[in-house]
Amino acid sequence: MLQGSDPVAYAGGLWASDLREISSDSSVLDGSGRWICIVPYSGTPTFLRFSTWSAQPPALSPGSWTGPRTDAWRSSMDRADYVDAVEQTRAAIATGEVYQANICRVLRARLSAADRDITGLHALLLRDNPAPYSFMARVPQLGIQIASASPEMFLTREGQQLVSGPIKGTGRTREDLSEKDRAENVMIVDLVRNDLARVSQVGTVEVPGLLREEAHPGLVHLVSHVSGQLLPGAGWDQILKACFPPGSVTGAPKSSALRIIDALEPQARSYYCGALGWVDADARSAGLAVAIRTFWIDGDELCFGTGAGITWPSDADREWEETELKARHLTAVAAGSWTHEGGGVR
Repeated sequence: MLQGSDPVAYAGGLWASDLREISSDSSVLDGSGRWICIVPYSGTPTFLRFSTWSAQPPALSPGSWTGPRTDAWRSSMDRADYVDAVEQTRAAIATGEVYQANICRVLRARLSAADRDITGLHALLLRDNPAPYSFMARVPQLGIQIASASPEMFLTREGQQLVSGPIKGTGRTREDLSEKDRAENVMIVDLVRNDLARVSQVGTVEVPGLLREEAHPGLVHLVSHVSGQLLPGAGWDQILKACFPPGSVTGAPKSSALRIIDALEPQARSYYCGALGWVDADARSAGLAVAIRTFWIDGDELCFGTGAGITWPSDADREWEETELKARHLTAVAAGSWTHEGGGVR
């Protein structure tokens, strides 16, 4: 039986156990084995090679979770601070420094001393907020406890084909999606095309899907897809240097957006807005998600990030409400309980 101190992970619909290798060097992804990939927006990447992968979860003990109340969260920016950051971003847009920037805040809530195994939160998310890129990693010796219900593809790979699926545009219903959302999505598609072009063969970068609507628990997104054929010999180091951090959570031009984010966000994003997923080095395949809708444990606190893309037509109060919308359902799920016997309690 797997113990509470044993590393375990979940990505691509498979459970990973029996950790064999740990690295911070992305070149290992071009070697052999199947790896869990944790690339924080701010911080050192972690690549974990597990030898056992299964569609069935290993027996987990313990796996208990009791989450913080929905009113227990505090934010790195309150409403007034966030509105001010939006207006400063719009001022930068007015001067031509940037066209769009994603401004985020990090929420924190204290956890009880017991019943805080991230596998229990992962179980709640799988049940109450199923997501196409669900992810979990518990590696106690590295202090890693992450559970993600990301709806957004960062990069998938099959052989030499790379595909990215940026999300831009969020509403409660499809009727909430505006022309501002569509323009923002197209802007980020152009950025992603440029990123992929840096590691793709000339003439192979395409947009096979533009402005598709996707429904997820509690909200609707606009999603596009961009693809390219990798240059011969291009490895994961080059891929990540070209494409990371994801354009949908930074802005355009990316270099200018990164400067604005660094200046305006008072707290580092950590895992939020990074990349989470798996790479099979032998099969030359991969599935990496953008680390949104993502929880992680930092000391005795649970953390969660939320943000919005700011463009010139942005209304600061509406952007704040969008960040609230993105957090509301997930923090309610996290407030639940899960016992290691496998029973969820609300």
